[in-house]
Amino acid sequence: MPELIAMYPGTYDPLTNGHLDIIQRASRLFDKVHVTIVTNPAKKTLFTLEERLVMLRQTTASLPNIIVDVYDGLSVDYCRQVGAKAIVRGLRAQMDFEYEFQIAAANQYLNHEVEMCFLMTRQNLAFVSSSVVKEIALFNGKLEGLVPDIVAESLRSKFA
Repeated sequence: MPELIAMYPGTYDPLTNGHLDIIQRASRLFDKVHVTIVTNPAKKTLFTLEERLVMLRQTTASLPNIIVDVYDGLSVDYCRQVGAKAIVRGLRAQMDFEYEFQIAAANQYLNHEVEMCFLMTRQNLAFVSSSVVKEIALFNGKLEGLVPDIVAESLRSKFA
């Protein structure tokens, strides 16, 4: 039986415990998960690509079937390159669903062989987003429970 490979694309600026929860759960569902930083030149990021790579690699090091990578094209094209048959996405709320539904339809149009796999965010993490975390960090708020320790340290350094 062939390996079941998935991609979990995102900006991860910064990586949150919500992202990490989806990564851990996807690692149990798939033989390999490519956690891929998708570069978007139109999006201004707080952390450099290299900083995000380091944080992702350190926080997923204990998961042997996670591959951290970077890609600057369409997710379905990356899937084709690595043999992934699914794109994993997390859903927090209704507004996520509408956005993700649009992306799923576009991906199906571009490559009908790639399935979308939606994992519901755990209730205790439903309010966590990279934007919320950055705002909390900006005002020196409590980051514990929202992001991995390495990310909290990096955020504090950025806003010091």
